[in-house]
Parts: sequence; structure tokens; C-alpha cells
Amino acid sequence: MEPNIPDSPYPRVVILGGGFAGLSLAKTLRNDPFQIVLIDKSNYHTFQPLLYQIAIGGLEPDSVVIPYWKIFENHPNLVFRMAEVLSVNTTSKEVYTDIGIIPYDYLVVATGAKTNFFRLQATVENAMPLKSVPQALDLRSLIFQNFEKAVRTINHDEFESLIDIVIVGGGPTGVEMAGALAELRQHVLPNNFKELDFRRMDIYLIESGSRLLRGMSEYASEKALQSLQSMNVKVLLNTSVRDYNGRLVQLSHGKQILSSTLIWAAGVQGNIPAGIDKRLIVRGNRLSVDEYLQVPDTPDVFAMGDIAAIVSGEQHQPHAMIAPVAIQQGKLVAHNLIRLKKQKPLRPFIYKDRGVMATVGRHHAVVDLPFFRFSGVTAWMVWLMVHLMALVGYRNKLVVFLNWAFSYISYDYSLHLIIKPYERTTQPVAAVA
Repeated sequence: MEPNIPDSPYPRVVILGGGFAGLSLAKTLRNDPFQIVLIDKSNYHTFQPLLYQIAIGGLEPDSVVIPYWKIFENHPNLVFRMAEVLSVNTTSKEVYTDIGIIPYDYLVVATGAKTNFFRLQATVENAMPLKSVPQALDLRSLIFQNFEKAVRTINHDEFESLIDIVIVGGGPTGVEMAGALAELRQHVLPNNFKELDFRRMDIYLIESGSRLLRGMSEYASEKALQSLQSMNVKVLLNTSVRDYNGRLVQLSHGKQILSSTLIWAAGVQGNIPAGIDKRLIVRGNRLSVDEYLQVPDTPDVFAMGDIAAIVSGEQHQPHAMIAPVAIQQGKLVAHNLIRLKKQKPLRPFIYKDRGVMATVGRHHAVVDLPFFRFSGVTAWMVWLMVHLMALVGYRNKLVVFLNWAFSYISYDYSLHLIIKPYERTTQPVAAVA
């Protein structure tokens, strides 16, 4: 049974996923003769680069999300349905969801990425990923629940386990989270928990490679490392996690760390819906597409964003799973759908690299532009400006700006609230002495 979707004289484009790629496509096509049906399991778009600030209590959750109905209002050819995609059938041209069957004329797979735990089952059960607002809120609750417990514990090992935090993954998320926690430890937490000695709190950043920010220049990697070390973050390079039972982190070189909080930012993999030909799946669980972002042998099916890997034509190395790539691909698919409808030749995807950046904390950031690299206060201000302007919705831009301005002046993080206590599905195993 098809969900209640209005009839339309226009071809129907069904978009699976409302992330940066899916939203970019929908907004680009909103005034063209197509009916756009966007399907997502959440009823809001999330600005993922700022999720870590929700996790530390620096921003309200609703300041980095915006409902799809708000984006789609005043555009009758844009339709949103909150649903879980069960599978797709490219032969019958149907999408099967938990609310019914949705036929399509064109299908665009933009289901994004999910956390990759590299088959570490115990880590899956006990680590804290950071890919969604609910996960960010769970992490916030766990961190501050642990501090509340630390206030009343007298056991040394238990205390260390509760206040020490381990972050796995030296990419932008890991680096930004480590820097934010270091600032909390220095400026905020001692005022909130006066009974605790935060000089005993250790923050670990674990990276399996030889440097941080592997997607950026060596200059950026070195500057980020220096900034984190100046903030007393313990950075362990060439180190990986072998196991984590909820209280004890086992590392590749035999070292053990007591911690009840392990934040997993070590990797992602494509989130491919069922029904896709498995022969098209390549490394990273991504979907192989041609240079036009079409799925091979199915010209009415496109894939873009984190899920897509262009491995044909002159491009043999898939693009990075970052927002600028997804946004540009969404715009290209929109133009190619128009050209496909008009029976015109499609245009290949050529990524325009306008630069990448990461922040380490107040006055500390790194920026790689195509022909110029810089760091420090100027880079930090550029990072703030770019992320502020990239937020969807004027209200979100204003709220985030005011939060940042107030926090900069006062070091006041007033969102350290445990609204819904976090409970692990498995109980942590007692630590080994």
C-alpha cells in the first residue's frame, strides 16, 4: 500500500536520506517540474559537524537540526515522509518502507554512512558513537552521570574510570572533541564540580595512523598535535583499540586504560539499503557509481554522498566522506535529472575543493585551502564563520552565534543537564588490576 502522497503530473524522484546530499538535491530541484519525495527515519535534518558541541553541553540540540517541513514549506512539489527504508526493487521501481510501498520514476540513494567498529563486538556494545542527535545526548548524559558518581566515590580505580575519557579516531570529530573536552576540564568543570580534582582527569586521543587529520596536510596535522599537547591531551599515535568492556580499554601495544567513557570516532562505512546488487558494493561498504553518479546498468538510479564511490572514468579513488562533496554531488544529480528528462548528455562530477578545516579549541584551528594553509586565531575565526553560515535556517544561525558569543565571554556552559539518564545495554566488566 502506498503512503498518502499527493498525485502529481510530474516524474517522481524518490530520495533516500535527508543528509547534506539529499537536502542539496531537494533544494536544487524545488522549482523544477519534478515531484520530490524525501524519505528519512528522522523528521529533521542534522548539521553533523556540530554534534560534538551538543555532547559537551555547549549547544542545545534544536540549534543544529531543522524539521524537513520547515525547509519544504511553500514548495508543494516537495514531499517528506518519515519512514524506515526496508529495501529497494530496481526492477519494479519501488521502495519498500515501514509505512508502505513508494513507486518512483527516478531513485536517488543518499543514505549516508554509519559507524564502523571494525568487527569489535564488545566495543559495539560499550563505546559511544557520535553520528546523531540521540547519540550526542546519550554521550552528554554519560559524561555528566560519571562526574556525579565520581563526587561520591572513594575507590581510586573507580574514580579514575569515571573521570578519564578516551576518544578513538584522530579525524576532525576526534580532534574537535578532544580539544572541547580539554577546555571544559580547564575552565568549566572545576566550577561545576568543586569537590573533584580535575588535574587527575586524563583525556586520551587514540589514532591508529602515524598522524592526526589524515585527510589534511602534514602542516595541519602537526599544528593540531601541538595544540592538543599544549592542552594536556594525551595523544597516542600508531595505536589501535583491541577491546573495550565498558570500563577497561585494551590497546594494541598492551597498554590498558581505565575509562567508563570511550567515544568512537574511528571510522564510518556506507549505509546501503537492502535490495542493492551486492556486486556493486566496494571498499568501505560504498556503492560503485559512474562519473555521472548513476548506478551501473540502472540509468534511473543515482547514488551520492557518503554512500557513493566513483571508480570509473578518470577517477579511481573515492571522494572523502565530507559535507562539501555531498552538497556538490546533490547539485550535480539535480542538474543531471533535468538533463536526463530532456534527453541531453549528462555532466560528470568534478569536485571543486574549496578547502578543509578543523578546530581544536578556542583560538586553535587549522585550515587547508587549495593554495594556502594557516592556523591559529585567524583559522579559528574562519572555522566559526564557515560553520555558522553553513547551518540551515536563520534561527539556527542566530541561536548558535549567541551561544558561541556568550560562551566566549563567560566560559559558561549551562547545558550540562541529565534529562534522560543513559543506561548501557550491557554491564561493564570489572577492571583488571
